[in-house]
Amino acid sequence: MTQPRKLVKWQSLFSEQEQSGQSVAAFCRARGVRESLYYYWKKQWQKAAMPQFVEVELVKTNRERGQACPGLGTTIEVRLGYGRSLMVAPEFDANHLREVLAVVESC
Repeated sequence: MTQPRKLVKWQSLFSEQEQSGQSVAAFCRARGVRESLYYYWKKQWQKAAMPQFVEVELVKTNRERGQACPGLGTTIEVRLGYGRSLMVAPEFDANHLREVLAVVESC
């Protein structure tokens, strides 16, 4: 099972534990899950849910170099976690992109 799939599986267990009203120890005992494993995956899930630092590299444009701009209108690649990327057209709508990213990151 891949890391993202495991996180989804554990996320459902975290929700189930919260809704059960049981302590983590009692919940884990009832399901035969090691409590240390529960806390390990909870930490992994919290890390994955945190916004990550995104490196942005600025490059001088052709216009700044005094050249024509044949590359204007090219797509932008947004690199996501787990080796995924998203191609975005230059005239993208920021709100639409936020919605798409929210869906992609929730999977």
